[in-house]
Amino acid sequence: MEREISQAVIRRMPRYYRYLDELLQSDVERISSNELSNIMHVTASQIRQDLNNFGGFGQQGYGYNVQYLHDEIGKILGLEEIHNVILIGTGNLGHAIANYVKFEKLAFRMIGLFDIDPKKIGSEVGGIKVMHMDELKDFLKDHQVDIAALTLPKENAVSVANELVDLGITAIWNFAHVDLELPGDVVVENVHLSDYLMQLSYSIAQKNK
Repeated sequence: MEREISQAVIRRMPRYYRYLDELLQSDVERISSNELSNIMHVTASQIRQDLNNFGGFGQQGYGYNVQYLHDEIGKILGLEEIHNVILIGTGNLGHAIANYVKFEKLAFRMIGLFDIDPKKIGSEVGGIKVMHMDELKDFLKDHQVDIAALTLPKENAVSVANELVDLGITAIWNFAHVDLELPGDVVVENVHLSDYLMQLSYSIAQKNK
């Protein structure tokens, strides 16, 4: 039986991936855990413990091969395969997400945008035409969709999420201001931007004491 990896470790993996990508852009070929620690402000011991959950990847006295570690963490994160994404709700936040230029580099491909506002139907965001929600069912029949992103008002998110699950979507990236409770086989990432602002506010308050 495989040992369960803690969520804290899993949430640090994208950060490792991002820093390693920056090192590659700077033509760094090898790095020690101490050097990576100084860059990431995570202890070298923590780095070694985190990576040991997945096999280690380092060699004592040599450190880590940056390209190899970057590629292996990409595999751990499932980035070796393209993930098709649709987005529902093309307001300001939806526009920002649809126009995010790094999606393709990170193996996420935006393939469909949906809304119910007649003024938005037929317009383009990031080169993708906005379709009416009535077209969603047929679209999902014709396209492989791995993730649905929701940038909807709170009052609409639950019903839309349930509709998506009924249509076979098993991963939802939720930006609506409500925690979605869906069947256990559906992966949900609830993103509350206000939570991060309040955490920042707390840090400022503590600093000013």
